[in-house]
Amino acid sequence: MQEFEKTHQVNTRTLLDWSGLASSSYYYKRSNGIRGRKPSETTLTTNGEVVDNMRVVTDIEHSLEGEFCCYGYKNIRSCLTDAGYIINAKKVYRLMKEHNLLYNNKIGSEKSPRKFVKFRKIATTRPMEYMCMDIKYVYIHGSRRNALLLTIIDVHLRKTLTHMLEYKIRKGDVLLLLSLLMLDYNISSFTIRNDNGSQFIAKVVREYLNDKGVNQEFTHVATPEENSYIEAYHSIVQREVVERFEFESIHHAKAVFYRYNEWYNQKRKHGSLGRMSPEEYLEARA
Repeated sequence: MQEFEKTHQVNTRTLLDWSGLASSSYYYKRSNGIRGRKPSETTLTTNGEVVDNMRVVTDIEHSLEGEFCCYGYKNIRSCLTDAGYIINAKKVYRLMKEHNLLYNNKIGSEKSPRKFVKFRKIATTRPMEYMCMDIKYVYIHGSRRNALLLTIIDVHLRKTLTHMLEYKIRKGDVLLLLSLLMLDYNISSFTIRNDNGSQFIAKVVREYLNDKGVNQEFTHVATPEENSYIEAYHSIVQREVVERFEFESIHHAKAVFYRYNEWYNQKRKHGSLGRMSPEEYLEARA
């Protein structure tokens, strides 16, 4: 039996040919590390000195300490070259990325976490305690395009406090509307709920509200029911305005929404307010 086995042995190359498997695949051994050469830990200067990369990082940080300096890696490479370093742009990018120094990042800073909704239902005890804001599309027939309606409502009164209708709404527009709101109603401490639109999660908006003592909370992704109060308002707007009017221009739409909000706050009856309008409800509780 042993002699038969020795006589009929087949070498590896023949087996690979029979199976059609490439020899490179058979002999391949997967490595556990990162492919390629290990990044250098030092940098050369024009005077022949070899310095540790952390010294380069420190010089990068010093370059970015200027009040208005927010250089990208290409400009930083130029600064390092002026300082006598022999360094390429790829290495500068790697060092800046590893140490959170790329454009638009603050040195040593971390992104402040968003506060998300804990309870879907909002319990209020007074007006101007809790607000909701959101954006709705409004079709402008005359221009054949959508405009954006940004509205802030008071949850306790179901009252529209302020709104803005524009073809584009950016973070600066949100800041403007919020500042006018606080100025008009002389308030600075309240809670406002919104979704995760880019205008609302913008750092400048979040920092502004935080500085004013306003608690901003975000709904979870794909959960409009967490902002049901203003979603209900948008449903009413869709039924009572958007589907009944054809707007010749955005100026026409602005005039209609101004009149509508006046009527909504002063005359429109709400089931949650005992069939009274927001203003009537406020006067009855005065």
